Amino acid sequence: MSSVLFPTRSGTEGSGGLERTSQILDRLRLAPEVGNRRLRKAEMIESVRMRRQSARQNLGFSSRPFVLCGLPVKCPPTGTLVHERRNGQFVLLVTGHPNYGLPWGQDRLVPLFLATLAARQRSRRITFATASEMLDTFGMQQGGSQYRRLVAAFQRIFGATIFFGTDTHRSMSPVVHEARFHFMSEARIWYSRDLSQQSLPGDCQNLVVLTEEFYQEILEHPIPTDLEAAKALSSSPAALDLFTWLSYRCFVAKGEERISLFGEFGLANQLGCGYYSRPRRFRERLEQWLTLVRVMWPECPARITHDAQYLLVNQANALSLGGRVDVCA
Repeated sequence: MSSVLFPTRSGTEGSGGLERTSQILDRLRLAPEVGNRRLRKAEMIESVRMRRQSARQNLGFSSRPFVLCGLPVKCPPTGTLVHERRNGQFVLLVTGHPNYGLPWGQDRLVPLFLATLAARQRSRRITFATASEMLDTFGMQQGGSQYRRLVAAFQRIFGATIFFGTDTHRSMSPVVHEARFHFMSEARIWYSRDLSQQSLPGDCQNLVVLTEEFYQEILEHPIPTDLEAAKALSSSPAALDLFTWLSYRCFVAKGEERISLFGEFGLANQLGCGYYSRPRRFRERLEQWLTLVRVMWPECPARITHDAQYLLVNQANALSLGGRVDVCA
């Protein structure tokens, strides 16, 4: 796998404008001794790039609140039950359940998984074969520890209350649109250790019932995303947030646009990583996340300005599906 070649924008590595996976993984700072991890990462990168080149990307859907404003990236301090992010006129406020806490880290894969199934099945009553299906969708290893993490993620998501609002000033008077909702009204998840078992017998069907508010949000504002890229970035929640946000932001851009990194409406206040209190530290991490994004999407036009105060974006499409992609936001 280390001899596989991928296209590179610079054309300086590899041969004939191609870049070896070993060079990509070195840029991602994956040590050579982590053999299995490097191999899985290389396979994921290969899948993402080949699917994009052949216009056969695995289309998923994100929900608008968590594209515009991210969930916490790291585990919040003990006792912290409120998370607030702002993106211009949009504000996201998440209140965690006192028994389970706030959703964080890889928990963000649960809304992505549910929104994708809801959009595909066109129903707020979502069914799927086994809990291992979600683990496989996002490249997570099968096993008891991962299943327990999945159950804990569902508990945090199930118990969370979401407030999502907009404050748009039009001519003479402001227009305020607000919604408060839970993700799910019912969840019944079964887990089978037999990976060859496609479905569970009797009444042991996996079922998630989305709340009407969350389901309508998905239907009215579906935001397409590349599920293979999400799979490859699942272990890096901040980079996944940035990839999903840039996919949307570049798609709707009319030309080159400048986004402030700091301040009330800055990028640092949009992503779920407010714990980077020092601007220099945030810029360093943003560069690392952009490197991961460019590995998945080499044509991504986003770059940090020379004065390190802004992120420049331009019109581009992260999805190459051989047809039109509609985003309703």
